[in-house]
Amino acid sequence: MDNNLIVSVSPHVHGKRTTSNVMLDVVIALLPAAIAGVVIFGMRAAVLCAVCIASCVVFEFLFTKLCKRPTTVGDFSAVVTGLLLAMNVPATLPIWQAVVGSFIAIVIVKCLFGGLGCNFANPAITARVVMLIAFTGTMAAAVPPQAIAETVDIATYATPLSVLPNGTLPEASLMDMFLGVRGGALGETSAAALLVGFVYLLVRKVITWHTPVVFIGAVFALAFAITGDATTALYYTLSGGTFIGAIFMATDYVTSPSTAKGKIVFALGCAVITTLIRFYGSYPEGVSFSILFMNILNPYIDKWTMKKPFGGVKA
Repeated sequence: MDNNLIVSVSPHVHGKRTTSNVMLDVVIALLPAAIAGVVIFGMRAAVLCAVCIASCVVFEFLFTKLCKRPTTVGDFSAVVTGLLLAMNVPATLPIWQAVVGSFIAIVIVKCLFGGLGCNFANPAITARVVMLIAFTGTMAAAVPPQAIAETVDIATYATPLSVLPNGTLPEASLMDMFLGVRGGALGETSAAALLVGFVYLLVRKVITWHTPVVFIGAVFALAFAITGDATTALYYTLSGGTFIGAIFMATDYVTSPSTAKGKIVFALGCAVITTLIRFYGSYPEGVSFSILFMNILNPYIDKWTMKKPFGGVKA
């Protein structure tokens, strides 16, 4: 026997794609929605994006230096986390709260668990959930688009998800909802811009269609089953963070299933939990909570849906 034979953990076959390549593709895919957020909510949205990205990069750099680990900011994963976090908060969020959220995402959720590939949940999603609980007033603020901000009373402005449970349709038309001219987090409102990013990720083969299509389709189907009205179901589907959650956060490599069947199960679980919270929960939105919950179940979903190797036996 050759004593020099070295056996290591997978993967044993490597392709040309690197982590930095994949993360850069995600950043590019997020840019249309980020630009739409600036157009819809003003330059304050750009400031928040810059603050969250810079904070995430700095916190990761300082953590690796403090722990005497190799610097990992060059893989762009901290940039993706910062941009995703920024796009999941309202444009009026205080800067210091954005920095706190960045610290939670990078240091607590990502770095303390071993860094990229070891985190149990999506860092941006987890940080958003913590911020929703800790900073409920500012995180749940109903921020109108800048085009109508001067003509409405911000204190009484209502987002679509705050009026839909009352059986009332939002003032925004379905086209406004699709384009993003509505209240919400700065990067979640424009379904059109998010779909551009979705197509880019599909073309680049960064993600597959399973999770986004099943997630969004199931949210519509469940809303239609409960309300019995297709228009109302469309409003529910276009409201909140359905599109950004389904396309960019439920598809995270580390915290989502690796098999096609697993992705479908994961997406269905997210859709069911999202719908239950929206219709019967105390929070108007449930996308973040649903993805976080399914992130925790992900190892089991992967185990249940993993294909058995040819000739293998059931574990």
